[in-house]
Amino acid sequence: MQSLRKMLITVAVLGAGAGVGYALLVIVTPRGQRKQEMLKEMPLQDPLSRDEMARTTQLVMDVLKEAATTQENVAWRKNWIVGGEGGKGGKSA
Repeated sequence: MQSLRKMLITVAVLGAGAGVGYALLVIVTPRGQRKQEMLKEMPLQDPLSRDEMARTTQLVMDVLKEAATTQENVAWRKNWIVGGEGGKGGKSA
């Protein structure tokens, strides 16, 4: 009987904790219009930022493609946009 009582108390305490946690989650999460406002304020929502991010992604992909096809260590390049020589120690002669 004692173990059953202890188990019921444990379940009740855990249930109360979960209930309080859920209630706090419901209180702090934004709803409806506030959620829409937050989404509008997020970065990359305007066309200029999206274009810039697309350009950056394209540059990274180009460097990765080149790195896959060459033996050069492209991580040591000073100028990432232009391919070719340009290690940390300068141009090799």
